[in-house]
Amino acid sequence: MSDQGEGNTQYRKQVSLANLLQRYGFSQPQLNNFLKKNTFLLYSNNTHDIEKSLCLLLSFKIPQKPLVSLIYDCPAVLDYEFLNKWQVGFSKFGVCVSPVAIRNVLECSTRFKVVDPDGFCKTVEVFKGLGFSDATVNKVVEGFPCVVLLSESELYRKVGFLVKFGFPKDGVDRVLSSFPGVLGFGIEARLKPLLDEFRDLGFSRNVIRNEIIREPKILGMELSELSRCLELFRTLKCREPIKERIFIHGEFRAGVEVKLRVDCLCNHGLIRREAFKILWKEPRVILYDLKDIEKKIEFLVNQMKLDVNCLVDVPEYLGVNFEKQIVPRYNVIEYLRSKDALDYEVTLREMIKLSRLRFYNFFVKPYPECENLFGRFSDIIVRKQTVGLWKLFKPEKQPDNEDDSKAMRSFMESLG
Repeated sequence: MSDQGEGNTQYRKQVSLANLLQRYGFSQPQLNNFLKKNTFLLYSNNTHDIEKSLCLLLSFKIPQKPLVSLIYDCPAVLDYEFLNKWQVGFSKFGVCVSPVAIRNVLECSTRFKVVDPDGFCKTVEVFKGLGFSDATVNKVVEGFPCVVLLSESELYRKVGFLVKFGFPKDGVDRVLSSFPGVLGFGIEARLKPLLDEFRDLGFSRNVIRNEIIREPKILGMELSELSRCLELFRTLKCREPIKERIFIHGEFRAGVEVKLRVDCLCNHGLIRREAFKILWKEPRVILYDLKDIEKKIEFLVNQMKLDVNCLVDVPEYLGVNFEKQIVPRYNVIEYLRSKDALDYEVTLREMIKLSRLRFYNFFVKPYPECENLFGRFSDIIVRKQTVGLWKLFKPEKQPDNEDDSKAMRSFMESLG
């Protein structure tokens, strides 16, 4: 009987805890997995203590999704004494810490027991002592929460390295705000060899510094990565106007643009060799904005239901206009499919590589209802056949009259 009573008590605790967590944003699948993995919550804490901890977490104004992920990944954060200690610590800081930064610090503190409010306060004081704004401190902690694990001397050395290279104060501020992960790189192992490589490629300190300030993610490049990007241009075959637009801001920036697009394609599942092949076959991709490339890939995968690997065979898809070419052609093909008007499966290659005129003649002209889907066709100029010289020198035909007919008959009779 005692075992049965204990089982009923545990069940009631589980139901009570599940209801509580559900009120704070947990979904049913998350609840099931969370309670299975963290049965200690049913034994070491009562629901009242957990609710106090949740109320304290809410007081930090952490958004619901990041809050749920914090509790799910780090259930130790529900310790009320732990949270109370950090609440007191945050109130003493001379910086208004953002909710996302608080969430990251709490996660870091539960994972690495060496992080406490005093240690975090010292990190903040170092940044304030170096003249960084509250906004920069928050962005650093939001983007690289492990900064709280670095010692004061490490922070001084890494910021000092950037200053020594010639970065102005606002330049260092921008680098740390946009790419705080740079603080996790070693100077001798990563940063110095990378900048030395840029110099060996023939770029001046001024060019390197200006480009890094414009795009701080350059410091996240692997060694020899820029060299590989620049090699692409040596065998690049494209029209001269496209090449001029690629190099309009210099070779360094062109190489960085290649790197960013290679990263974008790799993030969607392609390997680096395939990404470089796409850029080599379709250089116009380098000119398109990253958001535009993302939009095209998202449309390809989610709307067209095609695999991203088909871009290796049809890289032209990324080099054409999304609104003017991809969407109208897709709408026409989908309409014809819905009407069973196609005798065969139209591939991505046919959809993209056909000229506008040929696509119109094949898929739009025979079906007038597709005109609106395809858009206006007035911008296509159909060249007329050049008039032959024989037409230009052909004499005008004169109208026949009765006198001419009589004269012709009498002439023919005289020959007979």
